Amino acid sequence: MSAKTKVAIIGSGNIGTDLMIKIMRLSEVLEMGAMVGIDPESDGLARAKRLGVDTTYEGIDGLVQLPEWDDIEIVFDATSAGAHKRHSEVVLGAGKRMVDLTPAAIGPYVIPPVNGENALNAENVNMVTCGGQATIPIVAAVNRVSKVHYGEIVASISSKSAGPGTRANIDEFTETTSQAIMDVGGATRGKAIIILNPAEPPLIMRDTVYCLCEDGDREAIRQSVEDMVSEVQTYVPGYRLKQAVQFEHIGSNRPLHIPEMDAKYTGLKVSVFLEVEGAAHYLPAYAGNLDIMTSAAMKTAEKIAARMHEGG
Repeated sequence: MSAKTKVAIIGSGNIGTDLMIKIMRLSEVLEMGAMVGIDPESDGLARAKRLGVDTTYEGIDGLVQLPEWDDIEIVFDATSAGAHKRHSEVVLGAGKRMVDLTPAAIGPYVIPPVNGENALNAENVNMVTCGGQATIPIVAAVNRVSKVHYGEIVASISSKSAGPGTRANIDEFTETTSQAIMDVGGATRGKAIIILNPAEPPLIMRDTVYCLCEDGDREAIRQSVEDMVSEVQTYVPGYRLKQAVQFEHIGSNRPLHIPEMDAKYTGLKVSVFLEVEGAAHYLPAYAGNLDIMTSAAMKTAEKIAARMHEGG
């Protein structure tokens, strides 16, 4: 592809600004066309202006009035689940593609190393959540070896890395992530928990994944998890196992009661502990939750752009 694909970002907060900087520094496929916000004093809009990117503080209505609008092919939404519905209607109505970084989940879920090739023709793709991007690859890695009946994830992020958009979407975060654990990760049932940690100095993103699965080949499960971690590291270098994969046999003499499944469980419990260090493109390295979300969104958009221009 000779020319880069022009993109716009709606949302000039932490996630949108980090994504903009990533695109401008790292992408050989995408080119910033516009940064959109609603606060004329936002740091994201100020940075965009300094970097020579067209900006508007009049939201989606301002975006469609920009001279760049006609040339923009892909729009990222880094605002809120509530705002996304109208954004999607406007963008898709103009014949453009959308990558949704909110938990709105209007379009199909995409986790790059799990189902990244499956939704490239969809008009609107959803990047689930930061916790989902970090943990669902692990659920899928276990599930491809031994059927996961129940997957539970706990995502702990620094309060300082959670902007107003993230805080306003906590309920949607848990619902969207829980659903994606099943739809993408392959678990029969799923549960997600997010913790905003106020500790000072801020702590790095930590994720815990529990899978209750069929008792299978533990070495094969361990290798599958390690292979998946390596694949995620190709676009998020700071993604890593905190310790070795843990296994526990749950026997019939001491079964686990899972309220979400209304059942007592026996089989194999797989525990995986992760940490995600950010690349510090915008916020400091502790904000791995931003890094994995924006990195996954950029990777997905690059694949969409390549598909759109195949043979061009």
